Amino acid sequence: MNLKILRLTLRSDSPMRGDGAKLRGFFATSFNEYAPLHQHNTDKLIYRYPLIQYKMINGNPLVLGIDEGAEVLKEIYDKFDKIRLGESSYTIMEREVTVKSEEFGCTDGILSYRFMSPWIALSQENYAKYVAASEEERRDLLRRILVGNILSASKGLGYVAKEHIRLDLGRMKDEICMLKGTKVTGFRGEFTTCFAIPDHMGLGKSVSRGFGAVMRLK
Repeated sequence: MNLKILRLTLRSDSPMRGDGAKLRGFFATSFNEYAPLHQHNTDKLIYRYPLIQYKMINGNPLVLGIDEGAEVLKEIYDKFDKIRLGESSYTIMEREVTVKSEEFGCTDGILSYRFMSPWIALSQENYAKYVAASEEERRDLLRRILVGNILSASKGLGYVAKEHIRLDLGRMKDEICMLKGTKVTGFRGEFTTCFAIPDHMGLGKSVSRGFGAVMRLK
């Protein structure tokens, strides 16, 4: 299937200090009437794959909109001149908007990807299994979780994989990340799979806050 992907890149008067969570907070507060921006409908959390995802890349914010999320971003991308992240305020000097139709789903060929931001793979239950496992068992656990993450994103986007998803992990390196004030283990590394994923789309937990963003390797 093809997805409509809108990428909004913002450049400010100075490099922004903050993360995807703070960026999400700014948009959620400024445009509260648009549910896809913050995944809440009145006071209830919307449990589905986020159609708007917030990334911070080299000090520049990138907001990704998918299908309905792309339409929301089209409406608001030029409705603000400043961004406030925590205690700091930044003046927007430049906005770049691109809209493309991009492939998502099973492919004939094998594609390679790298995690641009930490992939939050493990739940509390999985973390205990991971710590107790051998090196080979850890790789197999992470591989199965990543396949599950792709299937979960597919379900949220209305795509049904008609064939088995083949996937292999390259070298994965773990790192400590802060998620909602709690230390969690994230992973960076590369993987190959027979599945097309648009650049910057997130896999795993907290993708709306910028975690698990992938980039295809050329």
